[in-house]
Amino acid sequence: MLMTGEQYRDSLRDDREVFINGERVKSVPDHPAFKPIVDVRSRIYDMAHEEKFKNVMAYEKDGEKFATSWQPPYTQDDWWVKKDWVEMVMKEIGGVVTRVGDETVGEMWSLADGKDILNQVDDHWADNIDNHIDNVLRNDISHVSANTDPKGDRSKAPQDQDPDMLLHVVKETDEGIIVRGAKYETAAAYATQAFVKPTIANWGDAKLSDYALGFICPMNAPGLKHICRNGFAGVKPADDYPLSNGFDEVDTLLVFDNVLVPWENILFYRHTAAATFIRGTLHRYSAYMFTLRILHIADLMIGTALFNVKQTGLDKQQAVMEKLAQLACYREGINAHMTGAIATAQKSPGGFLMPNQSLLYTGRVLACSQLPAMMHLTRELCGGQICVTPDSPSFNAPETKEWMEKFYNVNDNWQAEDRRKLLAFGRDLVNSDYAGHKVTFQLFAQSAPFAHLGAVYRNFDFNGPMEFVKKAAGLSDKVMG
Repeated sequence: MLMTGEQYRDSLRDDREVFINGERVKSVPDHPAFKPIVDVRSRIYDMAHEEKFKNVMAYEKDGEKFATSWQPPYTQDDWWVKKDWVEMVMKEIGGVVTRVGDETVGEMWSLADGKDILNQVDDHWADNIDNHIDNVLRNDISHVSANTDPKGDRSKAPQDQDPDMLLHVVKETDEGIIVRGAKYETAAAYATQAFVKPTIANWGDAKLSDYALGFICPMNAPGLKHICRNGFAGVKPADDYPLSNGFDEVDTLLVFDNVLVPWENILFYRHTAAATFIRGTLHRYSAYMFTLRILHIADLMIGTALFNVKQTGLDKQQAVMEKLAQLACYREGINAHMTGAIATAQKSPGGFLMPNQSLLYTGRVLACSQLPAMMHLTRELCGGQICVTPDSPSFNAPETKEWMEKFYNVNDNWQAEDRRKLLAFGRDLVNSDYAGHKVTFQLFAQSAPFAHLGAVYRNFDFNGPMEFVKKAAGLSDKVMG
């Protein structure tokens, strides 16, 4: 089944407990902080029904239509069409959004790769994950991932501090388990469900732990409270802050206040080996879609920078061309890693086609670690006018319009209004509250930088360079241990 945008909107009117700016939200899709991003998500749903998009946005199997975004990857073509999906969506909406589900559903595929580990405790867990992967696909469910805990004192085991600081089980019932604690997750307030799992594999000496659990939770579950950060939408004029008003993905503190999780929604429970496995493999699929988003952030920076230097005739200066080339190298570096990861993909333990893990994770490190530098390059190329240009009312007010046109008209191709729009776009892209949030979000959205490097360390083949040096230096076999 393919959901429509209107069906998605209606699904959010389910009396979920959402709070923002200290007030309870009556209707998520109609609230000014959420409406712009819900509109974006609705547009993505509708694209799958439209003639010019549907061949990429959806596919048919056994007479049924399904969303490409949820399709488990078994072939290279499955991945190439997912890449096309991201590009088509980003171009259509005119911006970059991350948490629309296509990246987070990959975390469920990762857990499916660990069925043998799940079956060591209870084979029902493996059945549950299969059922939920199928459910997301068949019902076109808006899906997110809930990973990050408030953490508390990280020098202590979870058992040695406030027990609610990390999500845990407090009671078993015939219906399921009762959980307490909290998670942070972007887009939770306007999603259908979340895959909830541990962030920290800190179980002390326990082989079994009430903190080691993963489950599917509807976002309107009784006892679940969404406490959201204040949004950027509607705070400043859309004419001056187009990205802030169109693409703010609102983050949520999800409070689980004795929430019932039915047995059929539990993917693992008290199972430290499963929890450790999912933390080590969580992003083996999702990092691909996540990193592709940063590729398109790079495109926004390149386009904004190039238009800015062209309008003032600086694009042929050697120093300017070098900076543009640096941006291009950053963009193509990401692209090369993502292309290579699929071109050299391999079968996973669960039978999926898994991107080359070394290339995937090194590409993610490149994309995330260099983003601040690339944003700074973009600022340099845009120049100081992105921070000093007056706002849009000054370009229209009778008393000031004449002067704004005089000083912002460059030539016949670049008149004041286009130049104002470009400078406003550049300001919002690299110099606004939204821009600051974006660069920090990308840095931590798939775990902290040290964890990104840890993934590279675990997946890079160090034996190749060692064997090369062993032969080149004439070392004995003993040195290999």
